[in-house]
Amino acid sequence: MMMILLLILLLSFFHVTMIDYLYNNPTYYQLDAYTCESDDFRSMRLGNLIAESGPLDYDLLTSLMIEHNYDLTDVKDSACHTDRLLAVKPAEYRKLKQAYETVLGDLKFFPIPENTNAASPPVTFENGWMDKRTYGGERGHEGCDIMGTERPRGYYPVVSMSDGVVEKVGWLEKGGWRIGIRAPGGAYLYYAHLYGYSRQWQEGDAVKAGELLGFMGDTGYSTVEGTTGNFEVHLHVGIYMKTDHEDEMSLNPYWVLKYLQKYRLKYSY
Repeated sequence: MMMILLLILLLSFFHVTMIDYLYNNPTYYQLDAYTCESDDFRSMRLGNLIAESGPLDYDLLTSLMIEHNYDLTDVKDSACHTDRLLAVKPAEYRKLKQAYETVLGDLKFFPIPENTNAASPPVTFENGWMDKRTYGGERGHEGCDIMGTERPRGYYPVVSMSDGVVEKVGWLEKGGWRIGIRAPGGAYLYYAHLYGYSRQWQEGDAVKAGELLGFMGDTGYSTVEGTTGNFEVHLHVGIYMKTDHEDEMSLNPYWVLKYLQKYRLKYSY
């Protein structure tokens, strides 16, 4: 019996010592100066723990992501060790935290307002990150599609998710009528396949969060301006950021949109 108790004590001591060593060993964490350019970061797997939370705590988000290998989809416990991360990799930690703030910090509203008419069908969206697309050559889908197929093109209003400045506007072969807005923190927010615009937007125009940009449609997949009908009515939302090595790195908007669902303006339409 004494031998068993001694063995248990030794195992417990080894376990505690090993955990402490790992937490304080810089090579334990999947974190370096370019983590914010990794596929794990780009996938933005915030999970319901973050998506259902209120205003974001970026230390909590960053620490949880690092400690759970950048996937919070099954995480329910918010316990983390920010102090340890800062102790072993302070510069890398702060750079990653800033990246999350760049992506999320300016976002205020879900892009499709809620209709005060209860009979109106809701919009839907799924995680289609990097699904196969073939128009113009095979590629991965760098965005999230909010579907409005139960209503005709032009029915659902599209509002800006953030303040910002119009950087690109007009016809794009793959995106149809689109508008791209640069948020104050640096993220580029892209709204595509619009049926039309709320006004004649020009590059350089200032935009306020919640401002009407246009209406959901099905334009695009053509060099001919105004082409419709090549796919179902939907809004393609894209999120991009500049990194050390890329001018426009795409990020998965799915969980970002899940987070923004609680922040919907109410319109009658």
